[in-house]
Amino acid sequence: MTKETKLWLTYAHENIEAADVLLESLLYNPCLQNIQQSIEKSLKAIFIEKKLKLIKSHSIFELVTTLSENSIKIEVSEDECDLLDSIYLPSKYPIGSVLPDFEPDGQICRDNLAVAKRIYTEAFELLK
Repeated sequence: MTKETKLWLTYAHENIEAADVLLESLLYNPCLQNIQQSIEKSLKAIFIEKKLKLIKSHSIFELVTTLSENSIKIEVSEDECDLLDSIYLPSKYPIGSVLPDFEPDGQICRDNLAVAKRIYTEAFELLK
């Protein structure tokens, strides 16, 4: 694993740790933002290590699709991608609720944190 890849994975892991702390503090919006960022960084670490052209996108769906097109399968459902993609901008800027039709809560955070941890572990195992 290259030094750059390790750095991307380190940052992804730090986002997971931050999300854990934010969830315990009932700070759901920044928790979700860190979850999304962790997943994005985990996926981009794969791009770096596999020497794929790094696409400038925050879309989890787009990143997963591009990896799949390059014969790298990551276990994440389309529904998970849709939810994670709905988090990015609204969780960073106060332009509306972070999720469509309802406010984030502990269960949404726990569910998505599990997805982030799963994707991080999958990326780490793929790249070690």
